[in-house]
Amino acid sequence: MATTVVPDTAKNRRVGILAAGGALAMLGLGYASVPLYRLFCQVTGYGGTTQRADAVTAAGVKIAGKVVTVRFDANVARDMPWEFKPMQVKQEVRIGERQIARYYARNLANRKVTGTAIFNVSPEQAGKYFNKIECFCFTEQTLQAGQDVPMPVIYYVDPAILDDPAAKDIEEITLSYTFNETHESLAAAAQKPVSQPMEKPLDPARARR
Repeated sequence: MATTVVPDTAKNRRVGILAAGGALAMLGLGYASVPLYRLFCQVTGYGGTTQRADAVTAAGVKIAGKVVTVRFDANVARDMPWEFKPMQVKQEVRIGERQIARYYARNLANRKVTGTAIFNVSPEQAGKYFNKIECFCFTEQTLQAGQDVPMPVIYYVDPAILDDPAAKDIEEITLSYTFNETHESLAAAAQKPVSQPMEKPLDPARARR
């Protein structure tokens, strides 16, 4: 005689609750991972991520005798209608010394365009020692049709780099930027104005009636 299996409702309910809780936890982790990853990169310089310093902190940095070469690189995304380039190829700077470099940007489109710059330095080991005090990359940049502007960045290399066995022998650092158009700017460009229907000219024959 076959035995009837009675489902354990309470057990199934517990399993369902645990599965739902796990899914919500994974979803929350996914949302948290982006800012946590950014914080990790900023603290460690991972991937060549540069640091941000205020003017007060920079003023207290002692200038070392060692000189490094800083090279400058500029790029735009494939669909970004800007010309963007460094105004100097390289600079020779003493470690700890504040220096200003300038980039140049021009909007080639016949509309307003807003962009944001992503950045990094190479070699990656230099990322956590490359400090920016002021930079166009801190905020979105908007250029009107045909507008061109200089874009400065004030930076220094932290003397702590000389105490890092993996970075103390670095002689050249490349600072690279890539501009991308913001989603809002792209969305505004995609909106086409609604054309008004043209009024038909009056038939001369009907006008004489």
